[in-house]
Amino acid sequence: MNQEKIIQNTISFVKEELKNAEGGHDWFHIERVFRNTILISKEEKVDVFVVSLAALLHDIADPKFYNGDETIGPKMAKKFLKTQKF
Repeated sequence: MNQEKIIQNTISFVKEELKNAEGGHDWFHIERVFRNTILISKEEKVDVFVVSLAALLHDIADPKFYNGDETIGPKMAKKFLKTQKF
């Protein structure tokens, strides 16, 4: 699968997962982080694809909403990325 398709699929996944999230952790927050990531990546030597995925998935399961469990977000991200063959 190509990178642009994976990014689009990730956006769809995150929008769906966070559709009922509170304002500070909703899609609009993720979108701002994602856009800033793209802007910063123009000035830094980074893998834009990897940092884009990190930005999109960074709050997929914020520990504040899971009794401080910091393992849920990475597990959800990993499970999703496996569906994308990444």
